[in-house]
Amino acid sequence: MLQISEFEQVTQIRMCRQIEGSSPYWVAAYLVDGLLIDAGCSYTSKELTAFLAGKKLRTVINTHYHEDHIGANDDLMKAFGVEVYAHPDAIPLIAKRHELHPYQELLFGYPVPTRVSPVPTELKTDHFTFRMLDTPGHCRGHICPMELSKGWCFTGDLFARTDPKIIREEENLGEVIDSMRKIIEAGGERLVLFTGVGKIVEDGKKALRDCIGYLTDFSQRAKEMKSQGLGVDDIVTRLFGAEHSFARLTNGQVTTFNLVQSLLETVS
Repeated sequence: MLQISEFEQVTQIRMCRQIEGSSPYWVAAYLVDGLLIDAGCSYTSKELTAFLAGKKLRTVINTHYHEDHIGANDDLMKAFGVEVYAHPDAIPLIAKRHELHPYQELLFGYPVPTRVSPVPTELKTDHFTFRMLDTPGHCRGHICPMELSKGWCFTGDLFARTDPKIIREEENLGEVIDSMRKIIEAGGERLVLFTGVGKIVEDGKKALRDCIGYLTDFSQRAKEMKSQGLGVDDIVTRLFGAEHSFARLTNGQVTTFNLVQSLLETVS
């Protein structure tokens, strides 16, 4: 299922696999001046390719290698002959078959392994220039394309909300904070965030600063509790009331436990 909306010169394409009539998880791609940023999951690949038919599409960028951002790579390359770019660290991961947990297989499906090219530091379209920021934290090989003259930043999965409650085990919140600070410093007075979950945040600087403050505060509180002898499970209960329901839905892969563990280990 696709939902299309417009923001300035950017077309947002929200995608979701419907399961028994419900839409459990949306992801977003963005089309601007012939550049497609991210490619959704494999279940919506044919719909995305059909939507783009007849439109100007010259280049695709994957913000990172996760299955819900690269799913249409193969179809788009075959249908339009476009070049797909990604961070060098993401390229070998996009080129091999993913190993998915059951929830990932249910929601997103297996992307076809594809050979993509190293993303240039700067990419020009007919009317815009996109600068690629190296933004690790959510995963290695994560980038955020920025159009500085417009104040646009396409955040992939680096930023989704100001008060995250859950993360994957491999996420590093210290790196996430450093990457968010890098975006703030790179941008001008205006900063609009286009997120991988389909949320467009017009006051992007405030949102990133609020998220940094939230994570820093919770890190300090968690470390105080640890110094008092509390374990991670107890800290989760003290700070958040209980483990998040996603822990059960993802078989323990996306949890509040992971968030607290990273706050204790990586955030100063």
